[in-house]
Amino acid sequence: MSYVDEVIEQVIKQNPAEPEFHQAVKEVLESLRVVVEANEEKFRKDALLERLVNPERQFKFRVPWVDDKGQVQVNTGYRVQFNSAIGPYKGGLRLHPSVNLGIIKFLGFEQIFKNSLTGLPIGGGKGGSDFDPKGKSDREVMAFCQSFMTELCKYIGADTDVPAGDIGTGAREIGFMFGQYKRIRGVYEGVLTGKGLSYGGSLARTEATGYGLLYITEEMLKCNGQDIAGKTVAVSGSGNVAIYATQKAQQLGAKVVTVSDSTGWVYDPDGIDVAALKEIKEVNRARLTEYKKYRPNSEYHEGKGVWSAKVDIALPCATQNELDIEDAKTLVANGVLAVCEGANMPTTLEATEYLQKNGVYFVPGKAANAGGVATSALEMSQNSERLSWSFEEVDSKLKGIMVNIFHNLDSAAKKYGFDGNYVVGANIAGFEKVVDAMNAQGIV
Repeated sequence: MSYVDEVIEQVIKQNPAEPEFHQAVKEVLESLRVVVEANEEKFRKDALLERLVNPERQFKFRVPWVDDKGQVQVNTGYRVQFNSAIGPYKGGLRLHPSVNLGIIKFLGFEQIFKNSLTGLPIGGGKGGSDFDPKGKSDREVMAFCQSFMTELCKYIGADTDVPAGDIGTGAREIGFMFGQYKRIRGVYEGVLTGKGLSYGGSLARTEATGYGLLYITEEMLKCNGQDIAGKTVAVSGSGNVAIYATQKAQQLGAKVVTVSDSTGWVYDPDGIDVAALKEIKEVNRARLTEYKKYRPNSEYHEGKGVWSAKVDIALPCATQNELDIEDAKTLVANGVLAVCEGANMPTTLEATEYLQKNGVYFVPGKAANAGGVATSALEMSQNSERLSWSFEEVDSKLKGIMVNIFHNLDSAAKKYGFDGNYVVGANIAGFEKVVDAMNAQGIV
């Protein structure tokens, strides 16, 4: 049995009931097979892959808090510090009922390669809780965040582990967590990113993941003789990534015709109204059923179906495994040109392979949505310098990083004979830098 197969088998055996983690490891290691086989003896002797797929440490803790009725609630908190070979752990905190250890491990593992691809000195980590901020009062969210940070603060720091926002963790939650960290530790440092502008946040951080997704999509199309201007786009989700991906796509001359949330999706043939979307989601925290009040010509559909619209480009920006094989077949039948992932692993393995086999340009999330973590690292730099850069300066750096990521993964794919396979290219380009650092630092 090959070394790659041995390690995949071992991961499944040692981490039962964690299908998302198995999927992430399998996808990465399968695409690294060509590199591993060229160095199999050395990698096996150094147990390099075993060290790569096992987190350096992981924490699981209870989070008790009191709701508005005086009832004590208990959630579970997690932080997985996966790999610090190239810098302090960096990765978001996800607050969602679906959160469990397997999901946090899959996200942390993906983060290693994503962070490496940015070219910035940040390692891979992830955390969160099964707490759901939806429908909670500000006081309840504060009570949870303070309890969560009371435990988490023992394991993080500006040069150790720098968490950020993720699903369910926006500016409000980051503010409450930062305040509690400062109160307990007695230090004012850049321990969290995604902070408010008045206390160390970075301009363009809110827009970064969505904007970055479009910068890499635009560069990928350009390098394949295509122009994003005039293209029709389907976006899934209606959170931070989806909103700013829609905004940037329309600034670049494309027309976004769909967005979605957990209850349904909107089709707007005239192009999504970003101002209306922001008001519904960011101000009113309402459902997309409200969209028709702003745009009577639009259609609202219950349930799933965002990928049924006929489009040139699909940008999944909601959650993991939202685009399955049936969706992929629909997109291909409708003549889709490119799929670029705004969320973390939103396309199933089967769907990814189907899209690639049918000639669809496919850029994986670890490359396409790296703009968020890249700008988080730029926020860390500003905090270290005690400076604040202009929006234009941050946005320009972000665009440069995303363009470089595309060229690095494109070169890695070509180098190993996988021209046009951007999944393999992203995994190899991210892996090579991490392995160099791991080898240099010895068996740790």
